[in-house]
Amino acid sequence: MRVVTAGIGLRAGHMLSLLKKVMPETEIVGYYDPSSSHLEMIGSDVPSFPDVKSLLSDTTPDLFFVGSPNKFHLEHIKAGLEAGVRILTEKPVVTTIEDTMELAALLQKHGTDRVMVGLVLRYSQHMIDLRAALDQGALGQIMSLEANEMIPPYHGSFFMRDWRRSTELSGGFMLEKCCHDLDLYNMVTKSRPKRVASFGARRAFVPKFRPTEDENTSFVLQKSTAWNGIDDPYANEGDIIDCQTALMEFESGAHMTFHTNLNTPDEQRRFCVVGALGMAEGDFVRGYLNVTKRDGTLVARHDYNAGENAKIGAHYGADEMMCEEIARFLRSEIDTLPVGIVDALEAGIAALALDQARTTGAMVDLTSVWEKFDQFNLKSQGS
Repeated sequence: MRVVTAGIGLRAGHMLSLLKKVMPETEIVGYYDPSSSHLEMIGSDVPSFPDVKSLLSDTTPDLFFVGSPNKFHLEHIKAGLEAGVRILTEKPVVTTIEDTMELAALLQKHGTDRVMVGLVLRYSQHMIDLRAALDQGALGQIMSLEANEMIPPYHGSFFMRDWRRSTELSGGFMLEKCCHDLDLYNMVTKSRPKRVASFGARRAFVPKFRPTEDENTSFVLQKSTAWNGIDDPYANEGDIIDCQTALMEFESGAHMTFHTNLNTPDEQRRFCVVGALGMAEGDFVRGYLNVTKRDGTLVARHDYNAGENAKIGAHYGADEMMCEEIARFLRSEIDTLPVGIVDALEAGIAALALDQARTTGAMVDLTSVWEKFDQFNLKSQGS
């Protein structure tokens, strides 16, 4: 399995290292990155190429990993599709609605099965068990949901110092970080957001709240940045927010509240799904999932912190689970993956609409966007 990568930052290095671990036949034969920061994670002897075109033409790879900054994903995915190579792209896939439609046209031409996407939470044990409960009818018709992603200040500091602080490069925080979560609740409701509203601002990572000399400031630089990074997260450089709330009404009729914050000392990533027949509540960080029938009977209690069910590692153990599943897919041992490129584009549209609602102060109706997107008749690889 000959693999090349556009981008060799921390995430790309981590993912490719895991892929080599679970798929020993993997050989990384080239990379393109003007400022590679984690080359040692894949091997300092891996050849460098001056651009993606020569990377693809000169190495004849089996798999092209797109781990470049988000703004460049469309350009790199397009090159991979035109080169006839299979692609694994990091999320989010693209950063604008316009780019979404352009990629949809490319996928209509080349096929959705050519592109896999790293929406890792779909692979988590939480979601495996939640899908089982949904398939068994334990919740019945989904009525309403609430969820959050509350990240600690050291991680928020990283976003404010990294290239991701720029909406132009990242697509915004809701897209960059929370597209995972939005995808999950599209999955749970088996539909997409129809109308959205949102409020948000930058309130903590501003000069007023820069730590004083007598405070412990080690968190500020705890997570290192690379390309286009700065040292001061409180400099008010960049334009992403650090807190946002959202309301969504789905095509199914279900509705949802979502809350994210980049300055939360007690980290959590919680969800509560309420159906006509029961509910499911869980937290990725705290490591549990409970399913309860409407008469109060607890029908499932999952603890992912201890024993044989313990999940450790990045993304609550899901990174390795995802790479194992992708390896099986690449070996043709399985026919489908839990999530596909179309799912990712739909989650991205939701995130971009939420930021449109936030910046305009108006509710956004997505009906016309979905009508345009659906004209491409794309079939997701997701199951």
